[in-house]
Amino acid sequence: MTSAHTIVFDLDGTLVDTAPDLITALNYVLDREGLPPVPMASARNMIGAGARKLIERGLEAEGRAVTPADMDRMTADFIAYYADHIAVESRPFEGLEAALDHFSEQGHRLAVCTNKLEWLSKRLLDQLDLSRRFAAICGADTFGVQKPDPTIFRETVARAGGAVKASIMVGDAGTDVGVARRAGVPVIGVSFGYTDVPIAELKPDRLIHHMRDLPAAASSLMSP
Repeated sequence: MTSAHTIVFDLDGTLVDTAPDLITALNYVLDREGLPPVPMASARNMIGAGARKLIERGLEAEGRAVTPADMDRMTADFIAYYADHIAVESRPFEGLEAALDHFSEQGHRLAVCTNKLEWLSKRLLDQLDLSRRFAAICGADTFGVQKPDPTIFRETVARAGGAVKASIMVGDAGTDVGVARRAGVPVIGVSFGYTDVPIAELKPDRLIHHMRDLPAAASSLMSP
């Protein structure tokens, strides 16, 4: 029997397929600027570094640059729209809840460590009835740092009541692999998320293609 671990999840592209609602919000902002929408397929890999970066990438796709003041306004518009439409089409990835059940039954702690704002993360997870499953839900504004800064990971684990030496990161992108490496913990990559660099190229300790494979992958990384 392995000791209790803390399984720390990224949110967008790892726990939940949030792309439809995020890209809808992005295109709402672009439309207000008189710009054409970004196609869903190409926009998925723009996600993962927060709202401001998503808008910047959307503008770059159209060869546009804006002033810092305009970017502040557009980011505020994005967040306001997104908050009101946060779970229209967003859904947990298939097999997620069964994996979470398995970890809980084994006595492991669960936490969320995301570069999404904390209040938006909690609103999304509340609407999907997932918040109750996590001992901590921490975002880019919770501790004043973002992934891959290891502080956000360490503080998330502490808030969940766990120990860093007995924790595992699960994510879909370079920031997740980076935060795990900096925190000195193993990382499981998921291949179905959002990343401009294929997760396999970032060499996570384990790579899964479906949430059904997560319990076995995590178990293989746990020490007794």
